[in-house]
Amino acid sequence: MNNRQTRMLQAATLVLAAPFTAIGQTPTTVPEGLQVPAGHVLYLKTTATGTQNYVCVPGQSGPAWKFLGPQATLFVKIPWIDREVEHQVATHFLSMNPAEDGLARPTWQHSVDSSAVWAKAIGTSSDPGWVAEGAIPWLLLQVTGVQRRAPRVGFLAHATYIHRINTSGGVAPGSGCSENSLGAVAMVPYSTEYLFYRSENRIRLKEF
Repeated sequence: MNNRQTRMLQAATLVLAAPFTAIGQTPTTVPEGLQVPAGHVLYLKTTATGTQNYVCVPGQSGPAWKFLGPQATLFVKIPWIDREVEHQVATHFLSMNPAEDGLARPTWQHSVDSSAVWAKAIGTSSDPGWVAEGAIPWLLLQVTGVQRRAPRVGFLAHATYIHRINTSGGVAPGSGCSENSLGAVAMVPYSTEYLFYRSENRIRLKEF
């Protein structure tokens, strides 16, 4: 095996191992009400960039921006020679959850095995002691649906809870929605960290 092949093999190994680097880490502290229930452990820590999307609709007090859904890409950092690089591991968007009769839910889909999870927010915080000014709230989400593409294949399908923390940006515009712009969509940039948890008794690494 030549040097180029060796580097490619090392890179592939790092990419496959990267999602497991969060296992055993101490989860980030969070505001009251956002704690993950006992019996669930962190197994994937990602950073994400994208947009929070809003649509201009009629309201009782006049036209207003209504949340439409997210659109983002999730990354993990992996070592590469003498530095770290970001590797895409998932995408985030709004879609219909088959487990809830097609109810629209925030969705995360793995970039390699296409496994997916849907989740609902069960805790939220805009505490200024934690959340940056002008940023969307931090969230604790509970998984309400999972999808695998094949038996025993589905990295994200093991998730039970998800944290959205360390947010920046993403809040609805303060202007621009009027009778003349009904139906307009505003795509507001944001960044955050998504932390994925699984039952500590649910899987073993050898299954992967």
